[in-house]
Amino acid sequence: MFALYLSVQDWFAARLKAAKDAQSGASAVEYGLLIGLIAVAIIAVLIALGPKLAGLFSDVSDQLPATDAPAAP
Repeated sequence: MFALYLSVQDWFAARLKAAKDAQSGASAVEYGLLIGLIAVAIIAVLIALGPKLAGLFSDVSDQLPATDAPAAP
């Protein structure tokens, strides 16, 4: 009787582990899709705001005073 209990317990443990592993794989796919969507959103924002940011940095760079760089030894 005890052997039957142990075999049933092992069977349930194996099924539980298999279910947990299956959910872990699904979560990985969901996280991958989420990261892909975030990457697409970042690229879209950079394309939309890229020229404005480049102009802003150019304006700031033009307003900085020029300095003489020391000669390399």
